Amino acid sequence: MKKARQLFSVSLLALIVSGCAVTSTPIDRKESEQRAKADMVDMYKDQEPLSGPLTLHEAMARAVKYNLEARLKVMEEAMAQRQVDLASFDMLPRMAMSAGYAGRNNESASSSQSVRTGTQSLEPSTSQDRDRGVADLTTVWNVLDFGVSYISAKQQGDQRLIVQERRRKVVNTIVQDVRSAYWRALAAERLLTQIDSMMARVEKAQTNSQAMSDQRVGDPIQALSYQRALIEATRQLENQRRALSLAKTELATLINLPLGSDFTLATQNDYPVPELKVSMSRLEDEALATRPELREQDYQTRISAAETRKAMLRMLPGLEFSAGGHYDSNSFLVSQGWADYGVKVTWNLFNVISAPAAINVAKAGESVAAARRQAMSIAILAQLYVANANYQESLRQFKTSQQLSSLDGQIVGQLRNRYKANSIGELDLIQGELNTLQADLRRDLAYADLRNAYGQIFASAGLDPLPVTLKSTEIKTIADALATRENGWAQGDISAP
Repeated sequence: MKKARQLFSVSLLALIVSGCAVTSTPIDRKESEQRAKADMVDMYKDQEPLSGPLTLHEAMARAVKYNLEARLKVMEEAMAQRQVDLASFDMLPRMAMSAGYAGRNNESASSSQSVRTGTQSLEPSTSQDRDRGVADLTTVWNVLDFGVSYISAKQQGDQRLIVQERRRKVVNTIVQDVRSAYWRALAAERLLTQIDSMMARVEKAQTNSQAMSDQRVGDPIQALSYQRALIEATRQLENQRRALSLAKTELATLINLPLGSDFTLATQNDYPVPELKVSMSRLEDEALATRPELREQDYQTRISAAETRKAMLRMLPGLEFSAGGHYDSNSFLVSQGWADYGVKVTWNLFNVISAPAAINVAKAGESVAAARRQAMSIAILAQLYVANANYQESLRQFKTSQQLSSLDGQIVGQLRNRYKANSIGELDLIQGELNTLQADLRRDLAYADLRNAYGQIFASAGLDPLPVTLKSTEIKTIADALATRENGWAQGDISAP
């Protein structure tokens, strides 16, 4: 019998333990597939279709509006605003309401006992019904808590402004990334067709040479050397093609077009050289005043200073006001409904003891924030001067590449004339055309680097590519605002829009 009880106890314990066990069910593949389909729809829905060749500023506008990282920052800013609204409610008085029913299985009776003789001095009696309904509405407001909550709400507001600065930085970074990818994609669109045509010619020449070798026509060593030179030319073309083929994919990713989309870029035949018409001293002042990272540190310093004030406030006694209304259906009560109110002073003495340490920590936070801001200021000035140096170097490299491209174009013109006159072979012409193609590629990539370096100067200065408000959120409106802003920079106007 005893063993049976033990066995029953063990079985019951095992059943209870197994019932409390928590298991996690793996996500079914169908659910993942449905989620993937929904994400694909959500990522590209409600986007304005491309109506023609894509311009630089239209690409920037699409990135600002549709890029998923930019969307995320907009959502974070909206959430920060809601957190500010929520923090404002902490300043309101605490209000609690309760209502319910209370009952017991016997009378709530009591009697009295003499403290001198120890005998019962009053027979058992009750002053409360067995069943009764109760309700309370109480409001409590603490002046000290209000002050602390007010400062906390201000800190939350600064946190929202920090999110705005981070969004500024993301927009600036995205615009700069689009600028770099666009010019490289434009170079790819210009030259990929020429590269494919050249590769077809080289392959045809290699096939003809192989056929002549198979027929044992001419010197075998010369034929093999000719084929080797053609293969080397093919390898160079393949390397160039690989460097350019991913440029449009990168651009499509930045502007949130479905990967694999067929789109064309607005071509231009000339290479206008951008000139910097703003002094470095003015750009320095602008960078120190408007860079998102430094403005974020300004807000962090303000948050740290507010933390010091909160630590000092907590040293003070709290003044608490309370008022409430109550109801009790107890029939023995003379007044079943009543109101009460009160004033109370509270003081946590341990806060007085710990306050100096808390104040020192808060002040140390202010000092750290100031030191961080100063260190960041030096780094930002360095970025600005590095961006200017890159611009000057890119300008020199572009001019050199442009001269070489012009010379190679003249040389290949002479080679074509000689090839028509049968004074040179096809390999010499192919090599000359390959040199010209490589020179054109270097020129276009150098121009892309020049445009990128030029834009990086204004990005390093923390200049916003868009005004604070726009007439609408249409792509054309955003693109026009971007173009207007950059035209102003080109004229030397960097004032805030």
